[in-house]
Amino acid sequence: MNEKTLCVNLEFLMKFIDESLGIDRATNNLNGFDFIAPLIETSAYNSYMENISNKTDTIYLRMKDSLISMMEYAYLNYIKGVSKKFELNKKDVILAFDYTEENFYGDVQGFDIHGWTGKEGITGHFKFLTCSIISDDIPEKIPLISVPIRMGHYKSHVIKYCLSLIEKLVGEIQLIIFDRGFYDNDLMYELGELNLPYLIFVPKQIDKQSILYPMKEGKQVIIYNEFKVKRTGKSGENLLTFLKQIYDPKSDKKYDWVFATNVEDILLDNIIAIYKKRWRIETQFRVQDEARIRCKSTDMKVRFFFFLFQQMLQVQWICFHKNDLPFKEFIIEMAKMSRKWTKTDKI
Repeated sequence: MNEKTLCVNLEFLMKFIDESLGIDRATNNLNGFDFIAPLIETSAYNSYMENISNKTDTIYLRMKDSLISMMEYAYLNYIKGVSKKFELNKKDVILAFDYTEENFYGDVQGFDIHGWTGKEGITGHFKFLTCSIISDDIPEKIPLISVPIRMGHYKSHVIKYCLSLIEKLVGEIQLIIFDRGFYDNDLMYELGELNLPYLIFVPKQIDKQSILYPMKEGKQVIIYNEFKVKRTGKSGENLLTFLKQIYDPKSDKKYDWVFATNVEDILLDNIIAIYKKRWRIETQFRVQDEARIRCKSTDMKVRFFFFLFQQMLQVQWICFHKNDLPFKEFIIEMAKMSRKWTKTDKI
C-alpha cells in the first residue's frame, strides 16, 4: 500500500481524536498522536484497549469529559472534506436510515442502555442511528452521520436533526428509505411537511390484511391513506401500496409487502428493487463490525466515540482503499503504519 496515503489517513484520524476530545496539541502533553496507535490496534484485533495500551485510563477520562456534540462535529468535519473531494454536494442522493446496536452484558441502568432479554448473556444494547448514502451511481456509499439513541426518543426529532446536519453535504435528496421499524405517523407527517420523499416498509398489521387477503398472487393495489399524529392531533396523508405474494429470489420465498410513500412516481417502478437498496446500510454495519472496539463502559460518550472512530476507518476504506484490499486487511495495515509512524515498537 501507499505509505503516504496511509499517513494522510492517520493525520485525519488524529484530528478527529483531538476535535472529539477537545485536545489542544499546544497545551496537552497527551493528544491524538499518542492515542492513534492504541486505538487502531484495538480496532484491528477487536480487543479491549486495556489489553493494548497503558494510556487507557487517560483516553477514557478524555472521552467522559467531552461532549456528544463535539464528537458529532469532529466526524462531520471529516465528512465535509470527503463531500468536497467527491462533489457529493452536487449529486442527487438516495439515503437510508437504520439503527445499529452494540451488546451490553452488565447491570442495565439509566436511559442510554436499552434493555434486552438476557439471551446469550446480553442484557441490553447501546443504540445508534445512522444515515448513509446508498445511491447506485455514487461509489462512495458512506455513513454521513450517526447519533446515539436514548430510550424514549422521538424518531421524527432525531431524523430531522440528522438531516439538518448533512443537508449541505449532499445534493437533492431523491428518496429516503426506511425499514418497518420507522413506520410512524409522526415521522411521515414531519417528512411530508419538509417535502422530503420517503419509502417505508409497513409492518404486518391486522387492519391491512383485509386488503391483502382478496388480492391475487403477484398483484399490486395502491390506496390513499389518511393518518393522524397522536402527539399533536395533526393529520397527514400518503400512499400505501400492497403487493401480494411477491417472490424474493434471495430467500427463495414469497412475501406480502406493504409500503408507505409520498411519491407517486415510485409506485410505477419496481418498488421492491428500490427498497432493497436499503440493505446496503446493513452491509455497512457488518463491515464496521470488523473494526469493533470491545468495551465494558456504561458511559454513552465512551461508546459513541469508539463507534465514530470505527466509522471513520470505514469511510477512509470506502473512499480510498476499497478496490485495493479488504477492510480487515486495511485496518491491520493502518495499525502497522501507526506504530511505525509514532515510532512505537510495542503499544
